[in-house]
Amino acid sequence: MSEEELQLHFTYEERMPGSYGVECEDLIEELLCCLIQLIVEIPLLDITYSISLEAVTTLVVFLSCQLFHKEILRESVIHKYLMRGRCLPYTSRLVKTLLYNFIRQERSPPPGSHVFQQQTDGGGLLYGFASGVATGLWTVFTLGGVGSKPAPQQEQSSPLANQSLLLLLVLANLTDAPDTPNPYRQAIMSFKNTQDSTAFPSPSPHAFQINFNSLYTALCEQQKSDQATLLLYILLHQNSNVRTYMLARTDMENLVLPILEILYHVEERNSHHVYMALIILLILTEDDGFNRSIHEVILKNITWYSERVLTEISLGSLLILVVIRTIQYNMTRTRDKYLHTNCLAALANMSAQFRSLHQYAAQRIISLFSLLSKKHNKVLEQATQTLRGSLSSDDSPLPDYAQDLNVIEEVIRMMLEIINSCLTNSLHHNPNLVYALLYKRDLFEQFRTHPSFQDIMQNIDLVIGFFSSRLEQAGAQLSVERVLEIIKQGAVALPKDRLRKFPELKFKYVEEEQPEEFFIPYVWSLVYNSAVALYWNPQDIQLFTMDSG
Repeated sequence: MSEEELQLHFTYEERMPGSYGVECEDLIEELLCCLIQLIVEIPLLDITYSISLEAVTTLVVFLSCQLFHKEILRESVIHKYLMRGRCLPYTSRLVKTLLYNFIRQERSPPPGSHVFQQQTDGGGLLYGFASGVATGLWTVFTLGGVGSKPAPQQEQSSPLANQSLLLLLVLANLTDAPDTPNPYRQAIMSFKNTQDSTAFPSPSPHAFQINFNSLYTALCEQQKSDQATLLLYILLHQNSNVRTYMLARTDMENLVLPILEILYHVEERNSHHVYMALIILLILTEDDGFNRSIHEVILKNITWYSERVLTEISLGSLLILVVIRTIQYNMTRTRDKYLHTNCLAALANMSAQFRSLHQYAAQRIISLFSLLSKKHNKVLEQATQTLRGSLSSDDSPLPDYAQDLNVIEEVIRMMLEIINSCLTNSLHHNPNLVYALLYKRDLFEQFRTHPSFQDIMQNIDLVIGFFSSRLEQAGAQLSVERVLEIIKQGAVALPKDRLRKFPELKFKYVEEEQPEEFFIPYVWSLVYNSAVALYWNPQDIQLFTMDSG
């Protein structure tokens, strides 16, 4: 039903005997305020777990009118009550409580400790009502007579943590009112660490403090779900206190490895989860300290990486391998320019700080360049043949090979800039990359004289020429170890002033102009899939469509 119809259920008229006037009172605001008080005031114990879960879920239900609108809801009765009036003073406490529910990951208590009798096959009291008697708003959701067996993703270890996180994401993505910015987003942007004793900048009406160590641990452990990755993105992008804290951690591998695993299993993830993971990497690689430190962290036996046995590799080299694999997957399957751009931007941000690259990572960089080179030649050949054919045939429309060629050349230039950035800034730290360059030196021949690449090829040419001559002087039949030894000696001997300096490669993530057009449908798809698909029949819901981009 519409919000207007919903409001009628919570409006009553009080008629006094003998009076002609009618006074109307709207109880929705009072109910919303009571629900928030339940969430923030009641301590979380075994006997209060159910009521806390139902209070959180009921708030999600009240906000779910969005699911019945194809357009983004910019004006809403429920939004208005939550963002001003009696609910407003609870903003920071509600955000803090929802975050702590997520951090604590409290499991549902054993059956004997519930105040209310639990449904054996569902997700709590409210779900129980819905499956038995069609009550109030739930009538809409139960019309399809859907079976009440939980979906696989429904079986979470902590339903309260999951529902709290979904509610938090919904609140954070409410659209700003014309005269009021979203207070929940303000609270998420400004909260600080409990260890931080500095004063809050004024005005900070919704500021609060939370234990960053606990938050960091929970985020590291929960990255398998879309919603936890989305929360991590929001915090890194919007809260500078969280970003500074995370970048200063000495155990960044705990956060980065789950993100890399998401990208590695790209075939099994939805495109939005992959985008979020990639943007998180891009935000992290904007920091030079991060780019240096990841090459100092040595990992052993990465079991989920199946292309090759990696007994020992730095976190930086693994990151490069996974990003390159994502690019190659994208080239053969999805062909998404946005994905390409973000992958290459992350590699470019790291390139000046590449250190002690693993030989496999160095090989993959050159292999990717080889793949791009072949693709470039293929498109060029197709364009030439089509052009010849068109001269002898009718005026049939020509395929737009020029655009394809332009895109490939942009990517090739970016790859050359990444290789060049590494050679000019840290040549002596990366003998394996020089080795891979020399091994595949013929690849670069065709780009020497190409007008789009001539400038960037100068340094690569110089390095290939310099090291090739040293290897020739050393004689034939050299072992791999001897070649690497000559490269290390040559790196010290090569005068740095002979390499031309280019502007530093730095890319910064910038959010879309209207981020809500992406994030609001995404968040509601997560709510729908994760929390309440149990009793909603998708055929009964005009779920507003999500653009795959």
